[in-house]
Amino acid sequence: MKLATKIIIALVLGAVTGIILNVTSPELFENLNKFVFGPLGTIFLNLIKMLVVPIVFFSLTLGVAGLGDPKKLGRIGVKAISYFLITTAVAITIGLILALVIKPGEFGTYDVSSAKFEAEEAPSIADTLLNMIPANPVQAMTEGNMLQIIVFSIFVGLGITMLGKKADMLLKVVEQGNELMMYLVNLVMKFAPYGTFGLIATAIGSQGLSAIKAMGLYMIVVTLSLVIHAIVTYGSTVALLAKRNPITFFKDFSEVMVVAFSTSSSNATLPVSMDVAQKKLKVPEPISSFVQPLGATINMDGTAIMQGVATIFIAQVFGHDLTFTQLLMVILTAVLASVGTAGVPGVGLIMLAMVLQSVGLPVEGIGLILGIDRLLDMLRTVVNTTGDAACAVIITETEKNKQTEQAPTLSV
Repeated sequence: MKLATKIIIALVLGAVTGIILNVTSPELFENLNKFVFGPLGTIFLNLIKMLVVPIVFFSLTLGVAGLGDPKKLGRIGVKAISYFLITTAVAITIGLILALVIKPGEFGTYDVSSAKFEAEEAPSIADTLLNMIPANPVQAMTEGNMLQIIVFSIFVGLGITMLGKKADMLLKVVEQGNELMMYLVNLVMKFAPYGTFGLIATAIGSQGLSAIKAMGLYMIVVTLSLVIHAIVTYGSTVALLAKRNPITFFKDFSEVMVVAFSTSSSNATLPVSMDVAQKKLKVPEPISSFVQPLGATINMDGTAIMQGVATIFIAQVFGHDLTFTQLLMVILTAVLASVGTAGVPGVGLIMLAMVLQSVGLPVEGIGLILGIDRLLDMLRTVVNTTGDAACAVIITETEKNKQTEQAPTLSV
């Protein structure tokens, strides 16, 4: 049986187990969650997270060194960031339109008084850009500060390229380190079905059917927006820009989607995502090593969709009508916030607080959606990770075209 099949079976079993225990015996669920489900999920997450920092450093350093030409690195960087920002704007627009049409906040009654939420202050984009340069690379790795690790890795990769033969030995060490990380990823993934079972059982069992029923329409709007964005936006860009069959793309990447769903973390999914992109999607290692870690840090299309739907939902619950100018402000703030809050824990809710403040909505409204945010976070991560891979595939194709254009023609 293929690993992807095992993971999907574990996901279904975990969901069924969580629902049954939540409905029939919450006390038994608590005990099993404490001694079985929780530990299984934690072990798997920690095994994956253990590899994230070294794999980003080795693969990104190797990727930059492999690209060689700094102009090529700059070209790929501009393409990747442009794709991420444009698709984020498209994503939040889809969420806004569906929320305005379906109006989830006008169905049912919501206890606004119980909506308690303390908004954290998100860093400004200027602060984020300034903090990208690590004063201490070792500390950045210890803290898992992905933006700083990315910048340091780019510098090391460029240095290896510029030194040429003088850095041959160091390049070989980086190559061997990358090979080791990929081997460990494959080793850790053998535990994935058990970890997936534990994570899903915990997520579904702890939420309960009552929370899902209360926020059912909101969940449907967010889920529908995510599906439309993944199929239409990513599918069309893969077909038009990468000249590939979108169905084949989604099929080849399905294993990563399941891991992303169970872990709810783009960073935790990154090692698996890069491995599949290089082996199944045929993305060259230098491009995969640069684009996907960058995307895992700043590409938040799934989170942007939640911003759009949640903003309209909260506005409807509190009886506020947003003007067209305010809707444009929501789009602009969410796109900029996706960069400004990169690498901040709980980034989705921090971004939402910024968006709500920009249009004068009460931040306390976030408390209404906290109950089921964990489940939607799993779906958002699937979309975010898929967007990173779609970008890598598209850049692979455009770089092929660039090389063809630059190739000298021989005259007979």
